[in-house]
Amino acid sequence: MMGLTVSACRTVPPVPPSAADAPAETGTWRGTATTQDKERIRGWYSSWQAALADARAKGFGADIDREGVLLQPMAALPNPHLPAGDYRCRTVKVGAQGRRDLAYIGYGWFRCRVAPEQGLSSLTKISGSQRPVGLIFPDNLKRQIFLGTLELGDEKMAVNYGSDRMRDMAGLIERIGDNRWRLVLPAPAYESLLDVIELVPAG
Repeated sequence: MMGLTVSACRTVPPVPPSAADAPAETGTWRGTATTQDKERIRGWYSSWQAALADARAKGFGADIDREGVLLQPMAALPNPHLPAGDYRCRTVKVGAQGRRDLAYIGYGWFRCRVAPEQGLSSLTKISGSQRPVGLIFPDNLKRQIFLGTLELGDEKMAVNYGSDRMRDMAGLIERIGDNRWRLVLPAPAYESLLDVIELVPAG
């Protein structure tokens, strides 16, 4: 699994530097990520803006506003580390790839787990019909990078990262409050233009 085996005019704020622009090194996310996923990470901001614009244009502005900082691109806080443990997680899909897809969908809460893995941490969504599974890599002071694959339906094992570009996933893990994080997945393969998974500790 390529090291990913898992048990109006407005001034735009500066975008924090990313390891996407650093030399690739073995064991780093950039040394592991596919070319497609490096592009996803590089283009995260434009993907986010396109998703919000599409959803607002189709009448979902109030839904976006109601989500508050969860859907605000520059809301990341310092110290993005996601501690090991069990989490409640919910997915919000923003923007539509096709005419039949809704431009905003907010799902209910499911279960996710963060655990030590290969000297890093793994993030696994353990309930629901679409389940990201992958590793978390360091990036900068405000984000970590998630690389993984999508488990579907009643599958019991994730496909190998890099073996199916339609299953590969890449995203940003950011802290957006006290004991509140998000996994931002720009340009997902299916349905939406942006997926955001909110994570809060279970219990």
